[in-house]
Amino acid sequence: MKSLVIVSHPAIDTSLNQQFFKEAMNGTNATWHHLEEMYPDGQIDLALELQLLKEHDRIIFQFPFYWYSAPAHLKLWQDTVLEHASLELRGKELGIVLTTGVAEKEYQSGGKEEYTISEFLRPYQRIANKLMMSFLPPYVMSQFMYQSKEKKWERLIAYQQYLTLKEKPTLANRIDWFIAQMRANDTLKSIGEPMQEYVIDYLEKAKEDIEDLTFTLRELKE
Repeated sequence: MKSLVIVSHPAIDTSLNQQFFKEAMNGTNATWHHLEEMYPDGQIDLALELQLLKEHDRIIFQFPFYWYSAPAHLKLWQDTVLEHASLELRGKELGIVLTTGVAEKEYQSGGKEEYTISEFLRPYQRIANKLMMSFLPPYVMSQFMYQSKEKKWERLIAYQQYLTLKEKPTLANRIDWFIAQMRANDTLKSIGEPMQEYVIDYLEKAKEDIEDLTFTLRELKE
């Protein structure tokens, strides 16, 4: 699984959100592709973009929500590339990483923004369907600067999973992912090998319990 993260942000050096995402990508098999840096004059290299699309399995548009839409460079990229990219994109996945300055709870009926995030992102879902791609549930980061350290750590893990999980996320495959990361990167090395193995065993047992419960619920429904 290789993800291409197509980033559009005109002031990325001062964006806490985007710097957080860029650091979170370290150690993942994902490509950071910042459009404003790559094409400051707005002249998109179509051949290069098509090659990048061909080389990746999951395509992610990552941008701040500007007046319920994306920054101009992403729209320019779409206008330049998408009509030529049907072969490169067919059968792949399209994801959206969205940052907002408004609390996510306001995007609902009766909230300040009146409509849901999914409703605002409907054009991207239609793009995915038209190009015969699978459309992933969006990853939304709201009001980053007001989040606690614990919440930011939780969102970092969720972002890494969004880039690397091969299937739509379930609790079971999230646990598999976390165990794999621990083993590959010695995440808990500082607490000692016995404790690390204890944590892994605990997670694997929790996964088995979840799978058993899921099977039981499925049987009850049938």
